[in-house]
Amino acid sequence: MTTGAAIASMAALSLLLAGCNPGGEGVRTEGSASSTPAPKGRSAQAPSPSPSASVAYRKVDAVDLMKHDPKVGADVKKSLAKPCAADEYPVEVTYAKLTGSKDPDVVVNVMTCADSVGIGSYVYRKDGGDYDNVFANEQPSVYASVNKGELEVSKQTYNSDDNLCCASGEDVMTYRWTGSRFVEYARYHTDYSKTGGTEPAPADPTGPED
Repeated sequence: MTTGAAIASMAALSLLLAGCNPGGEGVRTEGSASSTPAPKGRSAQAPSPSPSASVAYRKVDAVDLMKHDPKVGADVKKSLAKPCAADEYPVEVTYAKLTGSKDPDVVVNVMTCADSVGIGSYVYRKDGGDYDNVFANEQPSVYASVNKGELEVSKQTYNSDDNLCCASGEDVMTYRWTGSRFVEYARYHTDYSKTGGTEPAPADPTGPED
């Protein structure tokens, strides 16, 4: 093979390899949602790849939306009467495709200002020009998130002697959109471990006996 032919072959191989590079982006999460902690006692697993593209969305005033929503309970509306500090309300908003609507759905979590305990989780679906409340859970401590294109709602469970900081377990429910409403299709419960480690016994100030 001549030198010119060898160079041409190497150039063609380089172009072929460059064409194999996907160069695409993965899923991009918009909004200010935080992920739900993995249940205690389970090993962490790598997330499954998703073919979904990034979600294009128009920002929604979730606080104003809920203040005028008759489906939102009085206690939650009371927590939204004024911001926690400056103009910051205890609200977290996620935009995602859950119901097959043309516009992204709006997942809203409302928390207490003092300790960030979830007191309400909602999903709003745009129907025409308005947003319709298609899911609501106001049982503390509730938190809604999006997992692989489905609605996942977690709720910590307490025994009678548990402190607010230290739940005994967690219920996780997964919902699918059926065309007109969300329907629960899967649920699991996790009991948290109560082992917090044992402190070593204090040393004897008199020292060991002879």
